[in-house]
Amino acid sequence: MDSMGAKRKDFIVNGDCIEVMREMPEKSVDMIFADPPYNLQLGGELTRPDNSRVTGVVDNWDKFVSQEDYDLFTKTWLMAARRVLKDDGTIWVIGSYHCIFRIGTILQDLGFWILNDIVWVKSNPMPNFKGTRFTNAHETLIWAAKCPKCKYTFNYEAMKAFNDDKQMRSDWEIPICLGNERIKGDDGEKAHSTQKPEALLYRVILSSTKPGDVVLDPFLGTGTTMAVAKKLGRSSIGIEKDKSYVKVAQKRLDSIEEVKDELLTTIVKKVESKVPFGSLIESGLIKAGDKIWDEKNKYSAVVRADGSIKTKDGMIGSIHRVGADLQNAPSCNGWKFWFIEHKGKKVPIDNLRQQYRKSAGI
Repeated sequence: MDSMGAKRKDFIVNGDCIEVMREMPEKSVDMIFADPPYNLQLGGELTRPDNSRVTGVVDNWDKFVSQEDYDLFTKTWLMAARRVLKDDGTIWVIGSYHCIFRIGTILQDLGFWILNDIVWVKSNPMPNFKGTRFTNAHETLIWAAKCPKCKYTFNYEAMKAFNDDKQMRSDWEIPICLGNERIKGDDGEKAHSTQKPEALLYRVILSSTKPGDVVLDPFLGTGTTMAVAKKLGRSSIGIEKDKSYVKVAQKRLDSIEEVKDELLTTIVKKVESKVPFGSLIESGLIKAGDKIWDEKNKYSAVVRADGSIKTKDGMIGSIHRVGADLQNAPSCNGWKFWFIEHKGKKVPIDNLRQQYRKSAGI
């Protein structure tokens, strides 16, 4: 498998995922998205009130002899996945209530550190035709790192921008795969019983990878993961046992045009070097004895030589501590709270901090 991905951004392997992952280079992928068998254990056909048949998950790949057999399968493929995942990589696993709790337990037993569970709320779920239970309107995704202290990618700013400048929550309302997105076979029936919507994979890949990262899907199916990865400029590897699914996935992948690199840059919040208030004093940008005010001139203080400030009432402390105490607040960003006269204008002292960073080249 050494040639895998050497010259190509996408590589589909027809084979058993456990065997294939065991042959792959150790710590070679940045993110794994896994949609393993659900082990639904459906007993008999599911019908609507009019006796028409519901096309549920009745495929052979979803059948296991027992829960113990399914648990062993889960542990085995997760161990193989852990080996190929980089130390700073993450894994996503999706499942229904039939399997996700067992998978979560095994993930933790193997040393993975769960970062989030995401609830995929289906805006158009299949109804409960028999009326014997609540309508099953969601699936759960587990997002995990290799260990509690492992560094991992989370594109917080990008997901916030994606969500109209609001923090992205852990409940994602996305419709199930229908209409033109649902891939059909030659017989006109859906090609795969559990095809996931591209919108779901878009959030997964956008949030936890960078352009150029390698995404692995060990249960590729009709190729949704690789299709979205290609659209987002990520390299991808897909593993699938069923040759008919491989054929569909490859055709789907070949039809996708890549997006220009400059459009794939993920928004990242700039981490600026810390600058102590005292640095502005020793550099001469602010002098001991200078007076500072809040924006509304309600409070004032004098700068001291050691970097602390003193109010007219004798309160002494840092720009942050004094600002907080004056407002009876638990904290205060003194850089934004305090203003100073500079070149005839009243400006936030943060302006002088930025000037210091520029002059110091930091």
